[in-house]
Amino acid sequence: VLFRSHVSCCNIFYSITIKIMKFETELKKGIFLVGKCPKCNKVTWPPSDYCNICFGNLEWKESSYEGKLIEFTKKNDESFCIAEIDEGIRIMGTLIVNLSKPEVGSKIRLEKCGLKDGNYSFVIRMI
Repeated sequence: VLFRSHVSCCNIFYSITIKIMKFETELKKGIFLVGKCPKCNKVTWPPSDYCNICFGNLEWKESSYEGKLIEFTKKNDESFCIAEIDEGIRIMGTLIVNLSKPEVGSKIRLEKCGLKDGNYSFVIRMI
């Protein structure tokens, strides 16, 4: 019985690792994937194999890349922000400011995503 539990745990770990690897592989290509549960319609973040509400299997789709500005700050000549995309996913990244001044709630677009030094990297532009 103990052996079966161990195998089950390993299979779950393996499955989650594969999904995160898929997410990161696509992220390296500049594609942001979103996991959505078909049972309860919840978007899940961070990347996972299962819904964090009902534990259903997730379906993966490409992000809409658009959302709103939640918070922002500036250090020297560089701006940073927290943005919300795809029904509640919040990401932090570099903010590219156009001619207008950033305001909470402003529309944004995830312009670039990837991995930099082993960390998720996002460039967000005001639209």
